[in-house]
Amino acid sequence: MIFYFTGTGNSLWVAKRLGEVFDESPVSIAGQLQNLESSGGKLPFTLNPDEKMFFVFPVHSWGVPKLVMQFIKHMQWKGYNSQPVYMVCTCGDECGYTDRILRKRLARKGITLTGAYSIVMPNNYILMKGFNTDSKEVEQQKLAAAPGRLQTIVEAINNHIAAGSCIVTGDVADATAESSAKKATALYAVGTHPVLKSYIVYWLFVTFALKQNKFEATKICISCGLCEKICPTKTIVMEEGHPEWERGSCVQCTACIHRCPVRAIEYGVETWKKGRYHHPDLK
Repeated sequence: MIFYFTGTGNSLWVAKRLGEVFDESPVSIAGQLQNLESSGGKLPFTLNPDEKMFFVFPVHSWGVPKLVMQFIKHMQWKGYNSQPVYMVCTCGDECGYTDRILRKRLARKGITLTGAYSIVMPNNYILMKGFNTDSKEVEQQKLAAAPGRLQTIVEAINNHIAAGSCIVTGDVADATAESSAKKATALYAVGTHPVLKSYIVYWLFVTFALKQNKFEATKICISCGLCEKICPTKTIVMEEGHPEWERGSCVQCTACIHRCPVRAIEYGVETWKKGRYHHPDLK
């Protein structure tokens, strides 16, 4: 079972490729949460004895996206009996301790995270000073490397190499075990200063940054309604043919600003003259 959350299509691409390999149909986390009220606040799922579970999502400020955390809070499982549970996240460069945050959240539901893996994809967070999309050259390099990285992750899963920031590379029994441990840590990009980024910056992002909403549509908006359609939290509503962003529910997935067909959406002055990106397979 593959659960995914995506904004610009990077994680959707990963979820689809994993679905092809493991013969699973990806399930949209955002779509499930939109049905939460009609389902009585519970999201029930049944896991088969030989089935694997995947959580695929982009790293948000070196942590787990808010919608993924909400989804796990409301999910209920039948048939879970220590089947493998994996996290495969997409990131611009590094993930910090995103896997530890997810591991702790799953543990509250009685679920054990088996392994965590990361795939570097083109940057798409542009809402703050100092953050921008990659150059076209770097973007193409990352996209070209992604299939090979994903294949390596699939091989690691099939060979029971459980990666993640909690993997210990020292004090192992023999050289073979040490080699496997080092390979496992290489499959998850922790990066520098993970404590600062995942336990302080991430907390500030969730606590303060998500409460801000400076999105607006400029005069070149063509009223196509695509932003309203793709918004995972239904934050955007069309008012007289013009998109308006409600306060409080935006999770800064950046889907609207990157996928606007005429580049009519800005985030205050922060995004002026900055690049736009969505995965080339996303139509």
